[in-house]
Amino acid sequence: VQLQASGGGLVQAGGSLRLSCAASGRTFSSLAMGWFRQAPGKERDFVARISWRGGTTSYANSVKGRFTISRDNAKNTVYLQMNSLKPEDTAVYYCAADRTNAVANTAPSDYDYWGQGTLVTVSS
Repeated sequence: VQLQASGGGLVQAGGSLRLSCAASGRTFSSLAMGWFRQAPGKERDFVARISWRGGTTSYANSVKGRFTISRDNAKNTVYLQMNSLKPEDTAVYYCAADRTNAVANTAPSDYDYWGQGTLVTVSS
């Protein structure tokens, strides 16, 4: 599976961005998808996850109510809509694919495939 993330950039605090992740190489609808982020000098942290058909989502507490994960299986794409951005949201954002559909899979080691990352910078 190949994953290509895009949509990062520089935005002021309080602004919005939408990240996209296009998948190829395997039936997209058979993969749960997740977003992670990694700030400089920190570990890669879970942000959000969506099940195969999009019926179940989960979020890190730090983004709950501000970020929304969604997917379009017809376009083989998963999205992360980020609103009310804060400087602490600054990080490289990665999309990832999981061959299982376990809701509790929020650790990086649970995911089988990774995109290259897209940088999000939120200025204060």
